[in-house]
Amino acid sequence: MAFAIITFKSKNQVVKNAPVGFSWTTLFFGFFPALIRGDWLWAIIMLVASVFTFGFAGIIFAFIYNRLYIQNLLKQGFEVQNYSGDKTLIERKAQIQLN
Repeated sequence: MAFAIITFKSKNQVVKNAPVGFSWTTLFFGFFPALIRGDWLWAIIMLVASVFTFGFAGIIFAFIYNRLYIQNLLKQGFEVQNYSGDKTLIERKAQIQLN
C-alpha cells in the first residue's frame, strides 16, 4: 500500500487523490488501475508492455506508476491541495516539490 496520499485540485475544481509509493493495485491488476483513474496513455503503455514481456512489466510498473500518475496530474495543471505523511519522503519518492 502507498505510504501517503496527495490531494490535487484543478482549476475546474476537479479533485483527485494520488497515492505515493509502491502500487499494489498495479502489481495485482496490471493496467486496470490506470484505466480506472482515466490515465489512458499509461494504461495502453502498460498493457502493451505486459503483453510483450509476458507480465514482467507489471512488476516494474508497480514501482513507478504512482510517481508517473502524480507527474501527469501536475502536467495537466492540477495543484497540490493537501497531503498526508512525511513531506520530505513524499517529495523524494514522487520527485516533486510540495508547498
